[in-house]
Amino acid sequence: MRIDPKRVLWSGVVLVALTLTAACRQDMHDQPKYIPLRPSSFFGDGRSERSLPAGTVPRGHLEEDALYYAGKGTDGKFSNDFPFPVTKDVVLRGQQRFNIYCTPCHDRNGTGQGMVTQRGFRHPPSYHIDRLRQVPNGYIFDVITNGFGAMPEYAASITPQDRWAIVSYVRALQLSFEGTINDVPPDQRAQLNQGGRQ
Repeated sequence: MRIDPKRVLWSGVVLVALTLTAACRQDMHDQPKYIPLRPSSFFGDGRSERSLPAGTVPRGHLEEDALYYAGKGTDGKFSNDFPFPVTKDVVLRGQQRFNIYCTPCHDRNGTGQGMVTQRGFRHPPSYHIDRLRQVPNGYIFDVITNGFGAMPEYAASITPQDRWAIVSYVRALQLSFEGTINDVPPDQRAQLNQGGRQ
């Protein structure tokens, strides 16, 4: 029987490759690790998961600005200030976000007669009642962020910048309900008389 040297060489290469990959697989498979919520005899409390050290802040989430992230002033109370200038673009962005997230319950006018309330869900209060006209801007921001009563929290869905934009739009809605022709600049009143045509 004749032995083919090429065949022996290829068999050796295959055998070495299989041995190396099996060892690699086993090393990666048997890593020293703890699986969350599994017990551990290493720690005194018997838990494998560990609490974060005190003062740990996830990268990008320092959120030191209490006004911007919580709607509160330096005294810890809700502030009536905005953390940035309110421009026409900010109010228009607030209108867009309001129409997406808020109108199902609050409707486009903020009266609390949205489509879901017409189908039996709890009615939110109108933005045009005295109590909500007098609350600080930070309070409205906080309710959008953390929810209130039947209203869910929107912190995960709406960025702080957009939550403030919504607050600016809610204030614009409130002003518009009490507005008169005298609130319109004289040079723009003609447009109203023409039905908005230029």
